[in-house]
Amino acid sequence: MMPAGYGIRELRRQDAPELARAYDRNRDHLAPWDPTRAPSFYTTEGQLALVDHQLAEAQRRQLLPLVLVRGTAIVGRVNLHNIVWGPFCSGVLGYWVDVEHQGVGLATAGVEEACERAKRWGLHRLEASTLACNVASQAVLARADFESIGFAPDYLHIAGRWQGCRLFQRILHDTPPRAPEPSAAQAAGR
Repeated sequence: MMPAGYGIRELRRQDAPELARAYDRNRDHLAPWDPTRAPSFYTTEGQLALVDHQLAEAQRRQLLPLVLVRGTAIVGRVNLHNIVWGPFCSGVLGYWVDVEHQGVGLATAGVEEACERAKRWGLHRLEASTLACNVASQAVLARADFESIGFAPDYLHIAGRWQGCRLFQRILHDTPPRAPEPSAAQAAGR
């Protein structure tokens, strides 16, 4: 359940200016946990290009891009990315919360909502990783019933260097994968 005054919704194209402001406002806060960003990442134009790419991936059901909001302000992100269907039915969870809005349960609520949406989509499993030193994020995952499944050295290039990560997963259900919808060509017998 979202903390009072906060919400979560799907990303929209018109979010680009507010995303640019949110990322710029949190530049120092996110720097230890993010890849090195080009200056254009913090601009409306840079965010618009990224949003367009993410919305195209969402159309293909390879990404579920969500924003955490307080009023009209974007105060964080929760994404399910690298979604793979078929027998795998899995995706990767990523999230962050604005430095001014931490400590109210927003990250945990956002992760829980993403898990519920993933389950409704039919995903079987979500995985997540945190830098070894990111105990706050590890606590969020533990509260959201993710289990630790190991450690991967030199797993991600974050803050300008390869860093090891703790790996987590959450099994959402045990239902077999849904049969894929036939393409228009397959339905027409071609």
